[in-house]
Amino acid sequence: MARKPVRFTGIQARAVGRGFAACVKRTECVVHACVILPDHAHLVIARNRYSIEQVANLLKGAATHQLNVEGLHPFADHSYEDGTRPTPWGRRSWNRYLSTDEDIMRSIKYVENNPLREGKPKQHWSFVTPWQPDHA
Repeated sequence: MARKPVRFTGIQARAVGRGFAACVKRTECVVHACVILPDHAHLVIARNRYSIEQVANLLKGAATHQLNVEGLHPFADHSYEDGTRPTPWGRRSWNRYLSTDEDIMRSIKYVENNPLREGKPKQHWSFVTPWQPDHA
């Protein structure tokens, strides 16, 4: 590992959230749950026209862009010769496909309660759309 793992501050996490919101608006992806913690994020995303790998990359790119715009990039002092910065994100994402209403509900609850396990308050993001079962 070339650098220490990134731990976002609360201010940086809010910028990441604004980046995620811009991506959600631009792509019209539907997010049913999201938390942004110091060293990772969890999202439950509805199926859409993009692959989940594309969505993860789009979200990370939008968040990084927002961190740069707001002067909050964690590697602001470590630019490459071309002016770009190392990514604050891991190369891969951990993706799971949810097939049943029960899987989706369980995953949303897991994401929403994740901050509590770290002693942090629940999070509420404007770009999150409450999930409704298809058969409701």
